[in-house]
Amino acid sequence: MLGYIIKRIFLMVPTMIGISIIAFLIIQLPPGDYLTSVIARMSDSGQAVDPEEVARLRRIYGLDDPVIVQYWNWITGIVLRGDFGYSFEWGRPVSELIWERMGATLGVSIAALIFVWAVSLPIGIYSAVRRHSIGDHVFTFLGFLGLAIPNFILALTLMYISYKHFGQSVGGLYSNEFIGEPMSFAKFWDLLKHLWIPVVVIGTSGTAALIRILRANLTDELSKPYVITARAKGLREFDVVMKYPVRIALNPFVSAIGWVLPQLISGVTITAIVLNLPTAGPMLIRALVSQDMYLAGSFILLMGLLTLVGMLISDLLLAALDPRIRFT
Repeated sequence: MLGYIIKRIFLMVPTMIGISIIAFLIIQLPPGDYLTSVIARMSDSGQAVDPEEVARLRRIYGLDDPVIVQYWNWITGIVLRGDFGYSFEWGRPVSELIWERMGATLGVSIAALIFVWAVSLPIGIYSAVRRHSIGDHVFTFLGFLGLAIPNFILALTLMYISYKHFGQSVGGLYSNEFIGEPMSFAKFWDLLKHLWIPVVVIGTSGTAALIRILRANLTDELSKPYVITARAKGLREFDVVMKYPVRIALNPFVSAIGWVLPQLISGVTITAIVLNLPTAGPMLIRALVSQDMYLAGSFILLMGLLTLVGMLISDLLLAALDPRIRFT
């Protein structure tokens, strides 16, 4: 296993180099740059633009350098000094902005992941074992609703219900009186009262999809000869279902780690904007719109890295879960 892990890590290096190049080129594709956008906004509002000041800023930030020089300065700063560059719009180092958003992003994403697994696992097993029962039809109907309803519509609906019927302030992760305050039991309880809306909204579509996938996979496994043989030998139904069929049918759950980790950065952006969540997704959208290239490029680079790490963790867990998989 150690040799397999080392091999995969070595293969990740050229992949990350390619991702960094593509990410930087994507940021450079739109015409102009951040200063161009600022100058356009100032001109539209009637403000005077000093050409000498613009030239000085372009020289300081290296915006007139060739793209290859800008990329080299950016990537060497990350590798050698941990410097992700400077955010033009926020006027702060990119690394500070990224790590500030990671706490809330991590908490919401992990809570949503636990919700998805806790709900979809028992329902998926029940629907496969009790196919075409009333409960299966009910869960199937709810699953279709979960897939069909857009997240932002569900977010607005839950926000209305929460405010109208429970009198709870909506939007964000804390009430106004707890914003900026140190963590305490009261603040943690307030967080839990706000957290359920983004968790349900973000996790609904994923839960519905995994229920359908688990039901289909487990149904296929339960019809195979080894399950029929186990039943014929008199094994308990619980052992027949849980010992091997469920383990094999769980592969999609473990495989989901490959896309769950990058979601720790991007999240469900539209939902985060509607709910006013202090996560990374809205900041990434804002950086792309304003052409804040170092902030946007760092987010894209970090998402690529998390995707590779997630795929590695997923492969290792799949090998531990499925006895048919062997490391090569």
